[in-house]
Amino acid sequence: MSEDVLRIGEFEFRSRLFTGTGKYPDLDTATEALRASGCEVVTVAVRRVDLQATGTDSIMTVLREGKYTILPNTAGCYTAQDAVRTARLARELLDTPLVKLEVIGDEKTLFPDVPATLEAAKTLVDDGFTVLPYFNDDPVAARRLEDLGCAAVMPLAAPIGSGLGVRNPFNIEIIVKHANVPVIVDAGVGTASDAAIAMELGIDGVLMNTAIAGASDPVRMARAMKAAVEAGRDAFLAGRIDRKLYATASSPLQGVIGSDHDSLT
Repeated sequence: MSEDVLRIGEFEFRSRLFTGTGKYPDLDTATEALRASGCEVVTVAVRRVDLQATGTDSIMTVLREGKYTILPNTAGCYTAQDAVRTARLARELLDTPLVKLEVIGDEKTLFPDVPATLEAAKTLVDDGFTVLPYFNDDPVAARRLEDLGCAAVMPLAAPIGSGLGVRNPFNIEIIVKHANVPVIVDAGVGTASDAAIAMELGIDGVLMNTAIAGASDPVRMARAMKAAVEAGRDAFLAGRIDRKLYATASSPLQGVIGSDHDSLT
């Protein structure tokens, strides 16, 4: 696993767990949870966090001191134009080409506006950004975003903050099969088994916030998520056995006394 590196544009990461900064009960808990998760990439909502804050009570100070890679996101944007402006502001303040692109189309479900996401993605890619777009688990949208030059694609597993886990594993598998860029499942993971299942589909990483920050014990959940992502990745690389309708003995029957039994028909 030491050489199992995730490459996104010019960036390289060993941890495949990306985390967020919102919804923690306090800064100390957030700090400890980030450390326990083993994450290298932390996403920050540009419109909700003071990116220039330097005080000891600021999450930005924690991220800088922890040497995390900051992934600014355009959460809260409802038009392509707002998302582009927000991304440019983040680049100016943080001196990073990275952006997690979100253009929301529905205030209640927080589902993305895919046409607006495509519009914003094209503008940002042309402007030199390393774009990671959040979108529905739609293989066609994934292909179009990749064709536009996005450095990774980030299909949702379920609605943001829902904790429902991967609702459509078949679409995720199709996206993975045809993608030539990393696939990172974003939104909907609720617990460690959800993360492991997602990774076993062959995705390259998982981004989560509420599942950790909203847990009764965020630090313990962060540790669980770290282990789950690593286990799911190992399981995918190891290659699972085929599913079969009937049992298969784990030990050979040749030479076993009384092994010549009739099969079920």
